[in-house]
Amino acid sequence: MSERARSILRSTLLGIAGVLALVAIWELYKFLGPQEGVVIGSVEGETGSGVMILPRTNDRAMPHVWEMVARLGQSASGGNTPPLIVPVVTAALTTLGIAAVGWIIGVAVGIVLGVVMQRWRLAEWGLLPWIVVSQTVPLIAFAPVVNSIGLQIDRGGTPWPQWLSVAVIASYLAFFPVAVGVLRGLESPDSIHRDLMRTYAAGYWQTLFRLRFPAAVPHLLPALRLAAASAVVGAVVAEVSIGMRGGIGRMLIQLAGQGSSDPAAPWGPVFGAIALGLVAVGSVAIVGLGLKNYRRGEATA
Repeated sequence: MSERARSILRSTLLGIAGVLALVAIWELYKFLGPQEGVVIGSVEGETGSGVMILPRTNDRAMPHVWEMVARLGQSASGGNTPPLIVPVVTAALTTLGIAAVGWIIGVAVGIVLGVVMQRWRLAEWGLLPWIVVSQTVPLIAFAPVVNSIGLQIDRGGTPWPQWLSVAVIASYLAFFPVAVGVLRGLESPDSIHRDLMRTYAAGYWQTLFRLRFPAAVPHLLPALRLAAASAVVGAVVAEVSIGMRGGIGRMLIQLAGQGSSDPAAPWGPVFGAIALGLVAVGSVAIVGLGLKNYRRGEATA
């Protein structure tokens, strides 16, 4: 077995072990934890007072893992409706497509910002602090603003579907790791290599594409994976914030309202959102296979 195959097998086994460990911790806490959780600072006679520091373990609040999995194969809303996994997959694919558009926008913006900041040091001093600060804005507050702007554009005569607002919000989270990764990667070539390009009379653009971008791949690929996961998170949160129908975020809110009568149902879209993140990151990893010759010393993210 080659070293590459052993590495893939080891990563796969570690991933499976991690999932099994999480399931074991869940079931162990459900078995040992208090039925009504632990609340501190509660006032006698006042419902909802105090702070819960340990979650409840009753069946309504914390169903067994096998109940969540079994619920995926049961009817979504009773009667002859398809099993829950069918609408979950449909909603997940809708969100995945929107997140992919947001990822592409975020990657394009991030690469442009990274190149500009690397080219002009003044631009880095001026832009980088604002890029960092931009990630501190609560997404749940930012999403309605973007949706409102999109509605105004749509009323002005330019078509602006609601899903495009979700994609823009997803790109807002995706561009940050790409911009920072590109900046770090473009600055990574050693001075001796830059001097060599000068001796060849190579201009800026030749140096950028023949030296800096290939050297940036070990920094860029982890940034792209992180951007893919961030785009999925942004899309799900945006769907919840602006109320877009058809996606996994909206489905999660709808089923959460039925949690008291059907506690295992809300976990279906949760599993769908987890699968979305894995598919998004895995897709970028497949792209990275074609750049294996440039991945020496790849950074982690």
